[in-house]
Amino acid sequence: VQLQASGGGLVQAGGSLRLSCAASGRTFSGYAMGWFRQAPGKEREFVAAISWRDGITYYADSVKDRFTISRDNAKNTVYLQMNSLKPEDTAVYYCAAVLRYSGSYYYSRSPSYDYWGQGTLVTVSS
Repeated sequence: VQLQASGGGLVQAGGSLRLSCAASGRTFSGYAMGWFRQAPGKEREFVAAISWRDGITYYADSVKDRFTISRDNAKNTVYLQMNSLKPEDTAVYYCAAVLRYSGSYYYSRSPSYDYWGQGTLVTVSS
């Protein structure tokens, strides 16, 4: 599976962006999808995930009620709608796919994921 993330950019605090992650190369079927981010000088951290079968969503506390993850399996694409953006949301955002594991414990940990996209930069100015 190849993942291509897009949609990043520069936005003012309080604004919105929608990230997209398109999968190609093999069937998207069965893969849960996640978004992670990495700010300069910090470790990569979990943002959100969505299961394959029933679309259950998971969020980091820092983005809950502001970000929404969704997927369109027909288009092999997962989205991250980001609202009420804050300067601390500034980071490179990565999408990832996991097949072997399920549940919040695994979805929130980057080693669980099998495939990663290249990242898209989100910069939130104050």
